[in-house]
Amino acid sequence: MEALDTALILFVLALLAGLVDSIAGGGGLISVPALLWVGLPPVTALATNKAQAVFGSFTATANFIHKGVIDLRRAAFAVVCTFLGAASGALLVQRLGGNLLARIIPLLLIAFALYFLLSPRVSDLDSHRRIGEGAFALSVGTSIGFYDGFFGPGTGTFFAMAFVALLGYNLRRATAHTKLLNFTSNLAALLFFLPGGHVIWSIALVMGTGQLAGAWIGSHLVLRHGTRLVRPVLVMATLAVSLKLLLDQ
Repeated sequence: MEALDTALILFVLALLAGLVDSIAGGGGLISVPALLWVGLPPVTALATNKAQAVFGSFTATANFIHKGVIDLRRAAFAVVCTFLGAASGALLVQRLGGNLLARIIPLLLIAFALYFLLSPRVSDLDSHRRIGEGAFALSVGTSIGFYDGFFGPGTGTFFAMAFVALLGYNLRRATAHTKLLNFTSNLAALLFFLPGGHVIWSIALVMGTGQLAGAWIGSHLVLRHGTRLVRPVLVMATLAVSLKLLLDQ
């Protein structure tokens, strides 16, 4: 009964993570603490998080492609750079081990929660492009991809901000292309975590099912309504779980 209760909680949290991630990014701020909460070591939690996140990011990406919001040809180079960056991050985090991560993860989560709380709202209108797409792929794709492979939570928001601020995408278009690169980085990190045996598949599949449902709902909401309700829910959940992790330590 206890195992079933835990599985149900993880399913619901993954559904919420998939919903939030497909709308505004930051789903890892929910799923990573959830995996740490059930007692997984930091590196195992990050690897299992990548496995379950692949389900949600693929679902949202497929829906955006189906709706014609993503230009795959123009995004191809960014996909390649993101893949290489995420692979490098996943390899490095496995070499560093989990002791450092156990100490810094709660602090990073709180920092990201404060960022979401204080950052200004991005616009729904296209704006002026500041750099070319090749430079964007090399700088943003590689660096944020590396971060996602190494740690991950908040990646979607960083990508979305970069698309808006540097390429001038409106919020809807930025969110759609963010999910393409987020799926790329999730998949790359997962592939390089697999040889180390860090993924707990029983948990990943339960959460992956929730991710599928949440991402499907969230990606449709992006196309219809926007993101105004996401920020307070994300901030409250992140701060609550981060506080618990700090108290446990």
